[in-house]
Amino acid sequence: MNTKNIVALGLIGIFTLSSCSDDDSNDMMQENASANLYATSHANGNVTRYNLTTNSVTTFNTSASDSEGIYYDPESDSFTIATRGMTQTSLQTYVGISDMITATINLSVDFSSQAILQNPRDLAVSGDFYVVADSQNANAGRFFVFEKSNGSMTLSRTITTDFSVWGIEFVGNDLYAVVDNTNELAVFTNFLSSNPANATVSASKRIAIEGIVRTHGIAFDGGTLIMSDIAAASGTGADADGGFHVITNFLSKFNATANGGTLAVGQQIRYAGSATLMGNPVNVEYDAESDTVYVAELANGGGRVLAFGNVSTAGGGNASPALNNSLAGVSSLYFYKG
Repeated sequence: MNTKNIVALGLIGIFTLSSCSDDDSNDMMQENASANLYATSHANGNVTRYNLTTNSVTTFNTSASDSEGIYYDPESDSFTIATRGMTQTSLQTYVGISDMITATINLSVDFSSQAILQNPRDLAVSGDFYVVADSQNANAGRFFVFEKSNGSMTLSRTITTDFSVWGIEFVGNDLYAVVDNTNELAVFTNFLSSNPANATVSASKRIAIEGIVRTHGIAFDGGTLIMSDIAAASGTGADADGGFHVITNFLSKFNATANGGTLAVGQQIRYAGSATLMGNPVNVEYDAESDTVYVAELANGGGRVLAFGNVSTAGGGNASPALNNSLAGVSSLYFYKG
């Protein structure tokens, strides 16, 4: 067994322990439960699925050549990716993928949106609405809002804002967005209902996250928010200066911070250092039940998928990842357990 499999099995233990129960009625649910991490890549547009329950990996060769932003929908058993490049600038959906378990599978797109994207960075979903964060330049960004209906994906509206966007996450009806090129976090309250048509809007609130140099990735689950810090995007040391912050009881801390204010580093837990293998952590996912953070690390080693367990209790610092898999050009992640 190689080293990658050994560390992956350690992560499987996290899921086994977190799903244990004394209730015999849950036995069948536990037997059928699985945890999958989906990853996209700039290198080829493929989607890699890590089954963290069985320690197996499947590579889906898609119609894309580059992608960033992914979502798995259990109802239609499909994943949707935001494609990038000169000829592919749309959302692409691939249906019926759970039973595909061989090592490599070639897929054809089942349906796609209009080719309107320019520089997609992340994808967040609320009901049938798929929101793509698309960065225009250092001072402007857009949210393309698509509606999924009857096997189609149609552009509903375009919301323009006054900062460059990257990671986005729905928390209830509110859309949280990292402010690229800064250490700031913004929120658009009641995002979909407040913006029913094309518009140019400012965030409802923006705060700084002390300790972060430049943020990219964001994830939320079980009351805890994760934000990544890529620090320097390039240059000497850029492949080892990244990290992520864990903010427990996030909503109460965010609400207690004034608009334009700063959330103190003392209210957060920071993971960073050479042992973490993080340089440019461009995207993150979080599972509250197992208290695990997954990281799409783009700079270190040409691309890695990392995982860190017990993040809210381990105290932060220069921790080694529990999972370390090489994936060239990794750009975004989506975690699904069911």
